[in-house]
Amino acid sequence: MALKTYKPTSPGRRFMSSATFEELSKVAPEKSLLVPFKKRAGRNNRGVITVRHQGGGHKRKLRVIDFKRDKAGVPGKVATIEYDPNRGARIALIHYVDGEKRYILAPLELNIGDTIMAGEDAEVKVGNTLPLSALPAGISVHNIELTPGRGGQIVHGAGTAAQIMSKEGNYALIRLPSKELRKFHIKCCATVGQIGNVNHKNIILGKAGRSRWLGRRPSVRGSAMTPRDHPHGGGEGRSPRGMHPKSPWGKPSLGHKTRRPNRVSNKFIVKRRK
Repeated sequence: MALKTYKPTSPGRRFMSSATFEELSKVAPEKSLLVPFKKRAGRNNRGVITVRHQGGGHKRKLRVIDFKRDKAGVPGKVATIEYDPNRGARIALIHYVDGEKRYILAPLELNIGDTIMAGEDAEVKVGNTLPLSALPAGISVHNIELTPGRGGQIVHGAGTAAQIMSKEGNYALIRLPSKELRKFHIKCCATVGQIGNVNHKNIILGKAGRSRWLGRRPSVRGSAMTPRDHPHGGGEGRSPRGMHPKSPWGKPSLGHKTRRPNRVSNKFIVKRRK
């Protein structure tokens, strides 16, 4: 995927860049795999904003993605490579020989007309899904299961890939995109290859309006507010905080740990990302 830039006809256009979309098939999405997507704008079931800076944005429909890849032994042909407004990665429409159609995350070097398959007997090639026990060390994978049979839960982002470092006993050691080293059960499945659209991280939005199209509302600095609106507010000119950094509700932020320890998951982490 290449990026295109624009002539600086306005300040917003000067540094703007976007995808060329040259790898996409010029077709409409598969209707049977579309579901409505109601936006919540960061609100819970009582209408209270629990996540700030969300709302607006262009209308979208969800594409049903096959993260489980549970059609073992059934070959499928890549019919199209399509755009998905809900993720940075591209998606591929697969036509299976039994007549079923499914969307999967499109890996790099997967082309229209290629044949893919899932299962323990599948060939080790880009787009195929196999258990970690059947994959060699050193290979790049994505869409990795945390629990066997649950479906891929991690390494879904555009341009990302994890690497199998070694296997010992019932566990495989995998280096994640964050450089974290983690153990996975060898019965967990993963898809071979790196996810496509690798230049997604290099896109420059260029103007505030483009963020609003994506459903991102403005984020205002606490130091730009008044004392009644934020603990960092007030003072003449640009004033220092004068305290430990706090959230608008007076809770410590910027370094204060708020995650509860997940002891079930933590015991599989060999080396943390930090």
